[in-house]
Amino acid sequence: MRAEIQAVAEAVEQSLVLLRRHLDWEKSLFRLDELTALTEDPNLWNDSDRAQKLLREKNQLEASLNGTRQLERDLKDNLELLELAEMEGDQDMVAEAEKAVFSLQDRAATMELESLLSGEADANDCYLEVNAGAGGTEAQDWALILLRMYTRWAEQHGYKVEMLDETDGEEAGIKSATIQIKGHNAYGWLKSESGVHRLVRISPFDSQARRHTSFSSVSVTPVIDDKINVEINEKDVKVDTFRASGAGGQHVNKTDSAVRFTHIPTGIVVSCQQERSQHKNRAKAWDMLRARLYELELRKREEAASALEATKTDIGWGHQIRSYVLQPYQMVKDLRTGVETSDSAGVLNGDLDKFLQAALAQRLNGHGDGKNE
Repeated sequence: MRAEIQAVAEAVEQSLVLLRRHLDWEKSLFRLDELTALTEDPNLWNDSDRAQKLLREKNQLEASLNGTRQLERDLKDNLELLELAEMEGDQDMVAEAEKAVFSLQDRAATMELESLLSGEADANDCYLEVNAGAGGTEAQDWALILLRMYTRWAEQHGYKVEMLDETDGEEAGIKSATIQIKGHNAYGWLKSESGVHRLVRISPFDSQARRHTSFSSVSVTPVIDDKINVEINEKDVKVDTFRASGAGGQHVNKTDSAVRFTHIPTGIVVSCQQERSQHKNRAKAWDMLRARLYELELRKREEAASALEATKTDIGWGHQIRSYVLQPYQMVKDLRTGVETSDSAGVLNGDLDKFLQAALAQRLNGHGDGKNE
C-alpha cells in the first residue's frame, strides 16, 4: 500500500475517533435506545408536538450514528479491496479502491465539521432571502442566478426547498425571493452566506456586450422551533395585504391573500404569498418575523454586529463577501476565507461546499483553511 494511501487511511481513522468523541458515543447509544422506546409508545401521538420533537431528535441521532458506522465500514471494505487488488495485480481495481479511499477523506472532514454544528439553532431549517441590488435587469437576473444556485445546492444535499415569496423583475430575473430550506443542519451550513454577492460578466442584456458589475444580497435566518421563545408585541407590527402575483390561470388570486409584515422598531420586513389562504400566509409570516428577530439577537450574542450591518447597508461596493468573476477570466473568491476556484460554472450550479466548509471552520477556529483551487 502506498504511503499516501496509508496517510489518508490514518487521517480518516483519526476523524472517526473525533466523531465518536463529539457524539459521546456510549451516551448517544443510550439516548437512542431511550428515544426508540418513547416513540414506540402508542400514547405518544396524544401530544403531536412532543411526538414530532422526539421523532426529529431520534432521526437526527440515528443519522449521525449510522453515518459514522458507514464511514468506518467503507474504510475497512476499501482497504481490504485494495489489499486484494494489489495481491492479484489488478491495476484497475487498485485505482478504483484508491479513488474510493481518497473520497472518504473528504467525507470524513465534512462529517467532522458537521458534528461541530452545536449552536442553538444550527440543526434547524432556514429561510434564505435574495434581494437584487441597484442595476435594474442585470442585478435582477443575478438575483435569480443566486436563488437557483442555493436551490441546487439544497437539492444536491437532500434538502427540501419551498418557495415562500417572490417578486419578479420588470424584464427578467427577480427583485426579491424567500425560500425555506428544510433539513437537518440547513441553518448551520448556510448561516455564513448572509451578505452581498458580486458578479462581473459580459451582460446578456447589453447590446454592446460590455462588462457589468452587479450586486445582490443574501440573508439567512433559522426557522425557530418550540425550544426558542421570541415574543413580539403585535402593536409593533404593521400588516399589509395584497394580491399574490402569479403566472395566471387557476392560480391567480382574486382576493388579498398575500401579507407583508413590517416590524417598526427594527425595520424588518417579511412577506408571504405562498398559500391561497390569507390566514395561512399570516401564520407563515409570523414564523418568518420571529426567525428574523431571533437571528438579530443571535448575532448580537455572537458579537458579530459588523457582519449584520453589512447585510443592512447598501448592496454594493465595500460590503461583498464573495466575488463571482466570469469575464475576463473565471474565478469565484470568498473575500473572508480566501478560498477560491476557477470552476465558476460548478459553483453557480450549486457546488458551494468548499466555501461553506471554510466559513464554518473559520467561525469555529477563528481562521479560514486557506485552501485554494
